[in-house]
Amino acid sequence: MIRKLNLYLLSFLYLLSGVLHLYNPDSYIPIMPDFFSFHLELILISGVLEFIFGIGVLIDKFRKYSLWGIIGLLILFMSVHLNMLVPGNSLGIPTYLLIIRVIFQFGLIYWAWKNISLHKK
Repeated sequence: MIRKLNLYLLSFLYLLSGVLHLYNPDSYIPIMPDFFSFHLELILISGVLEFIFGIGVLIDKFRKYSLWGIIGLLILFMSVHLNMLVPGNSLGIPTYLLIIRVIFQFGLIYWAWKNISLHKK
């Protein structure tokens, strides 16, 4: 029961995140690093992938691939979070909150990775 609830929560998080990326992509533009091109396109693609992986987590056949996909996205997103730690890129967000967000990102990576081993079939 707890394992299923864990998967539903994980799925909901990425479905919601995907919808937010697709519904309001302009809110993500300011945090995109300058070293990336095609900011809007990358935001939309990441939203679609988050949505697909969120669904895939609930399907036994696709769970492992979806969890690895989530891990890959989170690693890519880390570049956005680390870039905001560079002076001048913080958008006025206090440094301690940006550091907490990076730590949280590692927690999300661990959560997805842990689910790969919990749900081996």
